[in-house]
Amino acid sequence: MAIRSPICTVVGHVDHGKSSLLDHIRGTAIVKSEAGAITQAIGASLVPAEALQRICGSLLKGKLAIPGLLFIDTPGHAAFTNLRKRGGNLADIAILVVDIREGFMPQTLESIDILRQYRTPFVVAANKIDLIQGWSRKEGGLLKSIAGQQPPVSHVLETKLYEMVAKLSELGFESERFDRVQEYAKQIAIVPVSAASGEGIPELLMVIAGLAQKYLEAGLKVNVEGEAKGIVLEVKEEKGIGKALDCVLYDGTLRVGDTIVVGSMAEPIVARVRALFEPAPLSEMRDRKSKFTSVKEVHAATGVKIAAPGTEDVVAGMPLVSAKDIERAKEEVQKSVEEVLMETNDEGIVLKADSLGSLEALLKLLKEAGIPVKAAGIGPVGKKDIADAAANLEKEPLHAIVLGFNVADSSQDARVKVILSPIIYELMDKYKEWVEQEKKKKEAGVLGTLVQVCKILVLKGYVFRQSNPAIVGVEVLVGTMKSNVPLMTQKGEALSVVKNIQADKETVEQAEKGQQVAVSLPKVTVGRNLNEGDVLYSDIPEQEFRAYKEYKEYLSADQKALLKEIADIKRKDNVVWGI
Repeated sequence: MAIRSPICTVVGHVDHGKSSLLDHIRGTAIVKSEAGAITQAIGASLVPAEALQRICGSLLKGKLAIPGLLFIDTPGHAAFTNLRKRGGNLADIAILVVDIREGFMPQTLESIDILRQYRTPFVVAANKIDLIQGWSRKEGGLLKSIAGQQPPVSHVLETKLYEMVAKLSELGFESERFDRVQEYAKQIAIVPVSAASGEGIPELLMVIAGLAQKYLEAGLKVNVEGEAKGIVLEVKEEKGIGKALDCVLYDGTLRVGDTIVVGSMAEPIVARVRALFEPAPLSEMRDRKSKFTSVKEVHAATGVKIAAPGTEDVVAGMPLVSAKDIERAKEEVQKSVEEVLMETNDEGIVLKADSLGSLEALLKLLKEAGIPVKAAGIGPVGKKDIADAAANLEKEPLHAIVLGFNVADSSQDARVKVILSPIIYELMDKYKEWVEQEKKKKEAGVLGTLVQVCKILVLKGYVFRQSNPAIVGVEVLVGTMKSNVPLMTQKGEALSVVKNIQADKETVEQAEKGQQVAVSLPKVTVGRNLNEGDVLYSDIPEQEFRAYKEYKEYLSADQKALLKEIADIKRKDNVVWGI
């Protein structure tokens, strides 16, 4: 048995500086190459123990037992679903990056939910301290820098940190600034940092390494001679090698000549390892300039490039194992894939993504948003995807859409809507925007032809004419009152039709909820069949009421409640009215 490097995931809200933090540690510039400056593929960076000792200096006392830290850089709060393994999660510890000025945002809270779900220990990196107005960097480490700030700057820092402590307390976590933590097993450490200047990064690494060494060491033991287990991060064409798999190995040892089994959307792929390449420490596996060394074997936990003929069709995010018992291994990896695909429904939209990890992340996001997915797959949008989506056109047009994350559209078919984006949150926003547009079109097209639902109050003291036609002041209590809308009394008796509406002595076509206007009502005499203080309703024809029921998803809660009220009035004379 040996101790492997802890796997550390970096999570948090978009634009709060997750990749920038690792960039400063690595000295690379991965952020600049990413779509929208957001990390949208999973990357791995190994920071060896010697580098940790060098960066942290005197902050780390004694020799580290762990061989280093393996950082995973992931798309926002979807980190855990992207890096899942059967029975748990790939990450041993996490850094939750929070912009100290903005505090906890929606994806911050979702990240915490996932951390809690997997019981993953984490440290908060309170990033962007350099952007606090008046901040001045001081020599001698983070604590000396904090102590040397002007009082107004120190006050802002302490206020922001206190707000984080209070928010974490609301969420059920005790926390404190890292140097004030009394018991790391019970309190979350908050480390103020600047990914731009590097302030606080030695202290952050010190806390992570210390926690890993003290609390995780027992769980980091691996059977050096055991079968390798890992996740495919990316499949790339390499000069002189051909197609190669970038993987994170989290257990066992992988050797040249081993047989590996990799999951796929169909049958598991079996291949023999021809060559292994390790990235240089502190490099990033996705960086084309990273240097790789040919090795005979690799031990968990590490990032490794695998050359294995027959794996050309492997897709990112798939589980990988080395095994002598091929059938057992095939069954094991395929179960992991099927767990993801089981998240689909009998009805819903069609989803395509560039990797299994991205697919699972999006399935989770859509499920949280209450959006069902009928079919999910990996690769470009094709004819079958369009056909699957087109099948929804008659039954549920809002499901006649294909969402594609980081993939191309090779279908060239305009029957259904296809939305593509290389940025997860942009894809979600574009989808929601399209749904709203479609609902408005439908509402304008269908509901616009129906009698508008409204409930009005005849105001006391505002009878301008008693009859021929009666002109009275009214207030719209619910809905929209339009010209030519038929009205009925609270007893369900047909009364009149709104012939004219005036607001501020000008004729208008409609009046909204809360508006007070004057209306003319033919064939009505105030004092005989209409009185001040009466409440009137739209006199909805039965057929149109049924149409409203059919399109109820386009109605507001107020409109639905009012339609029920109108139906109750009508059913006093006809119990099956509108059914």
